[in-house]
Amino acid sequence: MYQNYIFDLYGTLVDIHTNEEKAYLHEKMAGIYSAMGAAYTKKEWKEAYKQGCKRKKEAEKNPYYEIEIREVFEELFLKKGIQPEKGQIEVICQVFRVLSRSYLKLYDGVEEFFDLCRMKGKKLYLLSNAQTAFTVGELKELGLYDQFDGIVISSEAGVCKPDQAIMDVLLKKYHLKKAESIMIGNDRTSDVLVAKNSGVDSLYIHSNISPGSYKEEEERIQADYEILDGDFGKVKELILF
Repeated sequence: MYQNYIFDLYGTLVDIHTNEEKAYLHEKMAGIYSAMGAAYTKKEWKEAYKQGCKRKKEAEKNPYYEIEIREVFEELFLKKGIQPEKGQIEVICQVFRVLSRSYLKLYDGVEEFFDLCRMKGKKLYLLSNAQTAFTVGELKELGLYDQFDGIVISSEAGVCKPDQAIMDVLLKKYHLKKAESIMIGNDRTSDVLVAKNSGVDSLYIHSNISPGSYKEEEERIQADYEILDGDFGKVKELILF
């Protein structure tokens, strides 16, 4: 029935925990910037980072606008009169992400499902609300990067789910037919809603990091298929024909 399987990443394929509020993170980032000539205290760096993200988000009227985090990290150098060298921002992004992360791992059943899709000639796509500067490295770390036939990440698209525009980018870029495609994700108000907005079928899987509980407004956003116990292994039973 379906030829194209469009996946969300975090909370759907990948179990992850990050914490950008921990003092250790901002202390280390301030130290790294200072060592590169852009002197910051821990408190000053944390505030500058938060305000930089906020300003970029508020600069656009679209509530689903997605910032490019690389620009924030670069501006933190420029604010101190330092022009970062080529490649330094990518390294800074990776260091920040690793320091903020407690763990990163695939959910059970993901590798098996991908293997079965390949055996059946299905196509795999990624549609993620994320930062390319963080996510590409994590995809490679998990061995997922080369598994996808196409990837669209919100920081590059400039818009995030559930705005239909980001699904349109994926469908047009890879010439996908809506009737042959399904969106799989762990967030009703993001993954399921973008599918509905775009006329694409959806599968909702309630994972350990799905946002909140079943709020009234979320219950009205029903997917075509649902897995409520977080068992990714059931995906193949529902939609892999």
